Amino acid sequence: MSKDGIVEIQNFIKEAEIFYIATLNGNKPSCRPFGATIIYNDKLYFITKKHKLVTEQITSNNSVCIVACDKSKDYEWIRINCQLISDDDNMDAKQVFLDTYDDLDEEGYRLDNPDFQIFYADGIDATIYDYDGNERRLN
Repeated sequence: MSKDGIVEIQNFIKEAEIFYIATLNGNKPSCRPFGATIIYNDKLYFITKKHKLVTEQITSNNSVCIVACDKSKDYEWIRINCQLISDDDNMDAKQVFLDTYDDLDEEGYRLDNPDFQIFYADGIDATIYDYDGNERRLN
């Protein structure tokens, strides 16, 4: 995925405000809302906490589907298939999250918290769809 494509993905999901990450829980799908993402070193990053079931699911099978819908763009929506790769030792990326999202500290995200989990997206395959079902693949 090109740098421009990654920026377009991040802009889309930030404008939508909430995006959903679907994983597998055994052989059943599991989906939950997320709200924070950054680009660091040309990679799209996400955060969660290590104690959450989503971390266990990603560790077991890191292929995920991320979806967001932007009502302000006539209900355009994006589907991102990718693998999430743990990058827990990347304190610089964690610091960018903390600098970007003021409320993370209140939620327990601190550099000294071993529960602070970060992943970056790899092998990204992303498509934006409009209300009529037309699609545009991102490169």
